[in-house]
This record gives sequence, structure tokens and C-alpha cells, in this order.
Amino acid sequence: MREIAGTAVRGPGAGTPLHGRVAVVTGAARGVGEALARRLSDAGMRVALLGREERTLCAAAASLASPSLCIEADVTDRAALDRAARQVEEHFGPASVVVANAGIAVGGPFDRTPPDLWQRVVDVNLGGAANTARAFLPHLTRTRGYFLQIASTAAFGSAPMMSAYCASKAGVESFARALRGEVEPDGVTVGIAYLHWTGTDMVSGIDDHPVLRALRTHQPWFARRVHTPAQVADWLATGITHRAHHVYAPPWLRWCQPLRPLFPALVSRIARRELRDRPRADLAADVGVLGAGGRADWESFVSGTRSRPPR
Repeated sequence: MREIAGTAVRGPGAGTPLHGRVAVVTGAARGVGEALARRLSDAGMRVALLGREERTLCAAAASLASPSLCIEADVTDRAALDRAARQVEEHFGPASVVVANAGIAVGGPFDRTPPDLWQRVVDVNLGGAANTARAFLPHLTRTRGYFLQIASTAAFGSAPMMSAYCASKAGVESFARALRGEVEPDGVTVGIAYLHWTGTDMVSGIDDHPVLRALRTHQPWFARRVHTPAQVADWLATGITHRAHHVYAPPWLRWCQPLRPLFPALVSRIARRELRDRPRADLAADVGVLGAGGRADWESFVSGTRSRPPR
């Protein structure tokens, strides 16, 4: 853990509901997490960045305008998150905003994906969200704060070749909905953010992935647009400011909610058409972790597993 002392800010963030408060963002070393940490810092928040890549994480923290913390932590490690919660409180006080953003993805056929890799995606995306909530709910209860769960349009319709990611994102949506009803009496608000195509390294090879390429190709022109992490962070920060129950990035996604019963059949139809003529051997070659952040997590996990003594 390192504390990064930023310069005092008296700019656009001064006088806003976020100014002077404490935020925690997981998966903050890169992509949307890093961009959101920067956006919240610009709004005058003191931000704790949690993630797996300490060097990248601390470099991101050092560039923020407001004082910040970088804490290397695996969201699947409950003890590490409990320590992180104590460190945040010791340095900044209890958090008012917690964003469960950490996530990884793997592409490829379910039966060709190593079981440990498939499970890791679920453990990070779904288990990590629950662990983050468990560690920081005491903070949010005291501050009557806001918990934002980052979900995805993958929860709208499950895409073949992305079974672990889609299952975990549907799971975090359900988890956040259930948690909302439990903590609202304590003054804590739970929001769910639905992200569409976002220009992170997770989707940098999108045109090489047969199902994702087909799904994007068959979408209307406005739905095919890939948004920058900075633009997505702006939408998320607006939702955080208003303690929104639902945050849509991009905003037009809100109009898709009534149509959700149609999406599973539509996605399946497009995927079947794309995969029908591809040999199984070719599909097996598509198995892999998507993005540098996901690869860093998987490599660290494998390294840690190999270093543990046999039971």
C-alpha cells in the first residue's frame, strides 16, 4: 500500500456532492477503473485504487489531482480486502462511494476452457464483487454511502464462447439487486452500471473473436460504437453523483430494458449462424484470457497456486 499526496484542488469538483468524500475503486490499474478513479479525483474525492498490478496501479494513483491510495489486492482474497478497508479508513476515513469494477474475461468454447480458468473468471467477477461489498459495507453504513456494481450488457443475452463472463455478469446484476433491498433501510444505495462496447484492452481483439464480431456487426450503427474509458467514466461519475439505481453507458441502453426478453433468442440465433461452419479445432484456438489486465491476474493466480505447498 502506498499513499500518494496529490495537489489540493479548487476546481469543478469544489462544492459538488462528491467533493471531500472518499471513494474506493477496484480494478483501478487500467481501463474503466483507472479512468473513473481519475474522474472522481477531479471531482475532489480522495480515491483508493485497488488492483492486482501494483506498479501500474501506483502510477495511476500518482497522476491523480487529489490525495490517493494504491493498494495491491486480489478481490477474491477476503482477508486482503478486509486489510484494504482498514487502510482506507486509517488514511482517509470511511468510504462514501465503493465501485466494484474488477473483472476479467475469457473467450472460447466451454468444454475447451481449462476448468480453473473458467472458475477464476466467476471468482473474480462475481465472488470479488461480493467480497468487496462485504469488506466495505461497514464504511457505507456509517456514511450512508453508495455502492456501484459494474455489470454489462452481457447480462442481457448470453453469448456462446463467453460462458464464464456472461454467467458472472448476470450474477453480479442479480447480486446487486438483492443487496439493494437489504441495505436500503440503512441508508445505503446500490447502483448497477451496464457497460456496452468500451475501448479497453479487453475488447482490443474483438474482431478476432467470431461471436463478438458477429454480434457487433448485426447491431445498429449507434450500438456498434466503441466508447472510450474516459467517456464511460463520465457517465459513471454522473450516476454516482445522483446515487442512481441504474447507470447506462451509453445512456441509450436504458431503452433496451423493456426488450430484454427478446435478446437471448436473438443472440443465440446470430451466434449459431456464425459458428455453424467453423470446425471445432478452429474454435479451440480461440480460448484465452482477454486483455492485459486479465492476463496479469491469471498469471499471478497460476504463479501463486504453483508456489503453495501441497495439502
